[in-house]
Amino acid sequence: MASRISKKFEEIKKRNKKALIGYLTCGYPDLEETYELVMEGEKAGIDIMELGIPYSDPVADGPVIQIASEKALEKGVNIDGIFAMVKRLREKTQIPLVIMTYYNSVFRYGDEKFISACCESGIDGLIVPDLPYEERDILLGLTQTSGVDLIPLVAPTSEDRIEKIVSDATGFVYCISSKGVTGKRSELSGGLEDFMESVRKHTDVPLAIGFGISGPDAVKDVKDICDGVIVGSAIIEKIGEGIEAGDAKARVIPFIKELSAALE
Repeated sequence: MASRISKKFEEIKKRNKKALIGYLTCGYPDLEETYELVMEGEKAGIDIMELGIPYSDPVADGPVIQIASEKALEKGVNIDGIFAMVKRLREKTQIPLVIMTYYNSVFRYGDEKFISACCESGIDGLIVPDLPYEERDILLGLTQTSGVDLIPLVAPTSEDRIEKIVSDATGFVYCISSKGVTGKRSELSGGLEDFMESVRKHTDVPLAIGFGISGPDAVKDVKDICDGVIVGSAIIEKIGEGIEAGDAKARVIPFIKELSAALE
């Protein structure tokens, strides 16, 4: 049975459009605001939402998301609270939801317990940036039997490992646009089109580009070579601006609408 993620990509493809995948750090500025941003973000044009579990040592994340994670952790945001929020979301929306976390959080929680909680709460996919191909067998087995999509990441540096990394991919493949950590960039790496073509040779699963997508112009630059665009740090930055102004949604929702329009 196709997952919500797969169904969403099929639906979007029929409309000759590309998916807009957003990212939120859960609990920044608080879990209630995260809940509201998912709901309002979907109305504004988000097709799939990544929910980041705040973590103290996020090796793949740049300063914007690091700060958001620190502030969420200071408020006591934890995995159980996030799953409880997801259950509330599922009472109101069927938007595909993807957890993005580091493996230590999964390991400490318990692999089986974590995947079971994903299923019970309504999570559709899982991204674990620091879980290498060689060490993912246990988690892959659990996701395959549960129906949760374990979404792999590939980068321009993956080279001859790409085929192995995407061999069991479901949902979508997270294609990292450039070297380094997450964050806005003034320009994306050269050779991105060639990289995307090299990934496409090894899988028919939708390909989404992330890392460094800073706004509508960057979305326009990459939309013709992928099936979806992931925007994370730029959204978190807007939340930060909104917190200072006293209304995060007032900054974030218009920005999401601009991103969505850029994919038309």
